[in-house]
Amino acid sequence: MLEAKQLVKTFGDYTAVDQLSFAINDGQIMGLIGQNGAGKTTTFRLILDFLKADQGEVLWDGHKISEKEYNLIGYLPEERGLYPKVTIEDQLIYFARLRGKSKAEIVPKIDYWMDKFQVKGKKTDKVKSLSKGNQQKVQLIATLIHEPKLVILDEPFSGLDPVNAELLKNGIIELKEKGSCVIFSSHNMDNVEKICDHLIMLRDGATVLNGRVHEIRESFGRTKVFLESHLTKEQIVAIDGVEQVHLREDGSFDITINDPKVGRNIFALATADGYIPMFNQQPPTLEEIFKRKAGQIHE
Repeated sequence: MLEAKQLVKTFGDYTAVDQLSFAINDGQIMGLIGQNGAGKTTTFRLILDFLKADQGEVLWDGHKISEKEYNLIGYLPEERGLYPKVTIEDQLIYFARLRGKSKAEIVPKIDYWMDKFQVKGKKTDKVKSLSKGNQQKVQLIATLIHEPKLVILDEPFSGLDPVNAELLKNGIIELKEKGSCVIFSSHNMDNVEKICDHLIMLRDGATVLNGRVHEIRESFGRTKVFLESHLTKEQIVAIDGVEQVHLREDGSFDITINDPKVGRNIFALATADGYIPMFNQQPPTLEEIFKRKAGQIHE
């Protein structure tokens, strides 16, 4: 289990991380979100001991992470870094040996990982011959091939197309199933919402959201209604408590209300003549919550 307790990091008068606390159990995935400059990368560097905290501590299974235990960590930085003139195979062996693994342990695993992430190329190819997306996959393999117990991924989905992003999501879920702790940052709220057990949002270094994803969403109330019925946009807008109505391409409506109770009034009006194809009342999406919280000033 990874724990952060009351972490504080300042640079002069600027507070990059302010009283941050969280815990990730084995076999859990935590998403760290926030605007650029919110403190996400600084948090990762504090966990990895690249930076020293001004206050607080980071614990692994109840104790400070030892030098030997850092070999149990897989870290994918936002700034990618591979050796372009070195082959895929030699590169993966080199990075694994930095983590205490032998060549004999790693070589048999290279084909498996390249196949898993569908790397287009041979392991004897030099990295510079690969596309940008395939280079990113090789760096991800270098992060995971030593089978880390703690995985830290800084913007892992950046630059990936939907197919490769799905491969990465499946890889992260597999790590979870094998018992690893995973923490990653992302600006793609859909990815965060689909695979995270826990979520933290930072704003100017301070924690503004902390909890399980579905609980955070539900805390904002079920203020989104998706409706397909005979009602017109004008009829829906006229309902007291309706704030916004968006007509979708398929003819259904995306409705924002100011109180979950308003959903009952919409439902009653829409079903006055009986059957309707769709009525679905949901809390706001994580992306909508992100925009709302990121746009607020500190309370």
